Amino acid sequence: MKRASRKPSNISESLHQRLNSYALAAGTGILALAPPLQARIVYTPANDSIRTESPIGIDLNHDGLIDFTFVASWGGCGSSQENWVSVQPVGKTNAMYGYGKKAVALPAGHRIGPSHHVKDHFDQSNRLMCGAWSNGHSGSWCGVRGDYVGLAFSIHKRTHYGWARLRVDPYGQTGRITGYAYETIPNKSIIAGKTHGKDVVTLQDASLGHLARGASAIPAWRGKEQ
Repeated sequence: MKRASRKPSNISESLHQRLNSYALAAGTGILALAPPLQARIVYTPANDSIRTESPIGIDLNHDGLIDFTFVASWGGCGSSQENWVSVQPVGKTNAMYGYGKKAVALPAGHRIGPSHHVKDHFDQSNRLMCGAWSNGHSGSWCGVRGDYVGLAFSIHKRTHYGWARLRVDPYGQTGRITGYAYETIPNKSIIAGKTHGKDVVTLQDASLGHLARGASAIPAWRGKEQ
C-alpha cells in the first residue's frame, strides 16, 4: 500500500525565531553548568540601576542563587548626610578584589585570578565602592563611568573568577550594573572587560538560561524574583 506523501508544515517566523532562541539558550545553559572541555567566559549584559535601599543581586553562573549584592545607602544626622555604594558577598566563600575595606575600580584588561587571591586583595567582607559626605568622598569608584570589580565565588566548592562592570555617580547615591561575566574553568584567571572572542558565550536573556535547564530550575528562578 502506497503511503500518502506529507506536506511540510509552515512555521511562523516568530515561532521559528523563538525556537532558535531556545536552542541557543540550551547550548549556553550546558556550557554554564557542565564541566567544559576548554575555557569559556560566560558574559551577561545588564542594565540594572542601584538605588537607595533597593539592592541589586547578580547570579554570575545562573544557577538560581545570588552571588553578590550591590547596595546604595544613606545615613547621617541633621545637615550632615552620608551616601555610599557598596558590594556585599553572599555566601561564606565569595569575595571581592580590593584593599582594606574598599573595592578597587579595575580597568579593562586587568587580569583577575588566583595570582591575586591573597588576603590583601580578595576579602569576604563587605567592600565600600564610593562614600560621600558634605565635605569629601572616599573610594575609587566615585564618578567611575565603566570600570570593573573583581569577584571570586565557588561552584561545587571550587573557586571561579569573574567581574561586574559598573558606573557610580560622584556623590555615592546611585550606581548601575552594565554587565558581568565569569570563567567556567576553576582557578583560571579572567580578563576584565573581555566580552568577545571564540571563548566567550553571551547570554542575551538570563531567563532563557533558566528555561534551558528545564522545569526543575523554575522554582529557584521564581523564588529569587519575589
